[in-house]
Amino acid sequence: MGRFTVTHQINCDVETFWKVFFDKAFNERLYREALGFPSFQILEQREDEREVVRRVSGTPKVNLPGPVAKLLGPNFSYTEEGKLDRQKGVWAWTMKTSVMTDKLRQEGSLRLEATGSGVRRIADLLIEAKVFGLGGLMESSAEKQLREGWDQSAVFMNRYLEE
Repeated sequence: MGRFTVTHQINCDVETFWKVFFDKAFNERLYREALGFPSFQILEQREDEREVVRRVSGTPKVNLPGPVAKLLGPNFSYTEEGKLDRQKGVWAWTMKTSVMTDKLRQEGSLRLEATGSGVRRIADLLIEAKVFGLGGLMESSAEKQLREGWDQSAVFMNRYLEE
């Protein structure tokens, strides 16, 4: 099981961050243009004064080692379900993969810290692959892909906020 944290500076205040984070047009551009997802869709999004709940599906562009790519197959996708607790200021999510659902686990949380020039976006992630002989390779490959994706999303979000 792999746990890791990614941290990025985002050039806006907390309120603006969450507004953009849940904006449909922003997410379409982020996932399709910046991250290169062949498919991305917001399946459900609802909010009230206490929380925001969102469910999305996506087919990520993946660059995986041969054995992992073969195991996951060409049609790998996922569904992500998440909830923002407005009082705590924490977005927590879980992902369900289209294949090997009982053997692959990914979840995380996202929180913000105000800085003098914006916010520090802190994401704590967990990846687990219960696959004999390939679990470690799958976890390290997923971590590499996720780190790159979070880095790209920070660059994209800062550019988007400048527009």
